Amino acid sequence: MHKLRYLFVLTLFCVVGMVTLSAMAQDNGDNQSQAPAPAAAAPHWHGRGQFDPAKRTEMLTKHLDLSSDQQSKVLDTLKSEQSQMEALRSDSSVSQEDRRSKMMDIHKSTNDQVRAILNSDQQKKWDEMQSRREQWQGHRHEGQTPPPQPDSSDQNK
Repeated sequence: MHKLRYLFVLTLFCVVGMVTLSAMAQDNGDNQSQAPAPAAAAPHWHGRGQFDPAKRTEMLTKHLDLSSDQQSKVLDTLKSEQSQMEALRSDSSVSQEDRRSKMMDIHKSTNDQVRAILNSDQQKKWDEMQSRREQWQGHRHEGQTPPPQPDSSDQNK
């Protein structure tokens, strides 16, 4: 009888926990609509709608053939973006509209900084990646699928 009661209580706690997590996820989903677009075509999530700067740098290294010096500069830039975004997210005095606008400004600034680190060939690839991302964002709201990701053969062009 005690085992049955224990299982019932455990099941009840699990259900309550799942309902709570679901409600929190929906609330975070509203906040995530304010999150910046990825700096490249493929997102690398770091939980709660944030991008992992190390994974983004790794992905950019793969697609843009970054040197080790460029990698460290890009990583520093993306870490700075992440800390600015986190500070903005935690600032409850900022309205939702202002927060979204400031996040977009931070993201644009980061994109400009990353682009400045690149050589001219890398900048061309970067611009293509940005163009595909923008096209995907426009189609995303229409229910279309994202564009295909560049494969390793794209790097050799």
